[in-house]
Amino acid sequence: MNQPLLPSIEIETGPNPRHSVIWLHGLGADGNDFAPIVPELRLPANLPVRFVFPHAPVQPVTINGGMAMRAWYDILVPNLVRVEDEKGIRISEQGVRALIDQEISRGIASDRIVLAGFSQGCAMTLHTGLRAPYKLAGLMALSGYLPLIDMVEKELHPVNIDTPVFMAHGSFDPVVTIDRAEASLKKMTDLGFKVQWHTYPMPHSVCPDEIDDISAFLRSVLI
Repeated sequence: MNQPLLPSIEIETGPNPRHSVIWLHGLGADGNDFAPIVPELRLPANLPVRFVFPHAPVQPVTINGGMAMRAWYDILVPNLVRVEDEKGIRISEQGVRALIDQEISRGIASDRIVLAGFSQGCAMTLHTGLRAPYKLAGLMALSGYLPLIDMVEKELHPVNIDTPVFMAHGSFDPVVTIDRAEASLKKMTDLGFKVQWHTYPMPHSVCPDEIDDISAFLRSVLI
């Protein structure tokens, strides 16, 4: 059954974009959260990119007392992975896949599409990107982790084994602790993924040095 396409904010850095970046926000935020970062990336004028910042559905989140907010899936326990909302993750995977399919239908080849995300959006980026049946330009995983980690080996699609992966994390992150990200990094490395790993002296956020590194990564994969 087809899902309605997620509503999104779109920013194009030039006419007739030849590349797309689909950027997923974190828990309780929305597509506006990372839209202001586009000019800070200072991408070259001859590299027209369409940035797509979707809004996750509004749903109750257990860890926040059942309060309804934008979330890609429910968070059930503080350590994030002891009990996971597998159904919610897989529903959102289909929503993210639909956004990728939309970009392909607009004439952007899949290998010119970067999937990116922060926190819970990072989790969806890794979950979806490792299972995607088409080659992507890159995966950008910020301050998050790989969910359903014990299932990924049997479910991953090999087409993106060589796709560049940018992982970044704050060494003082109290929300998604760095050991959770390091476990995800180890799993992906063990599976054969080529991961660029970056840490920054920051909490659960983004810093200027990280923005510079994100810009360099995008320039390297959007060619």
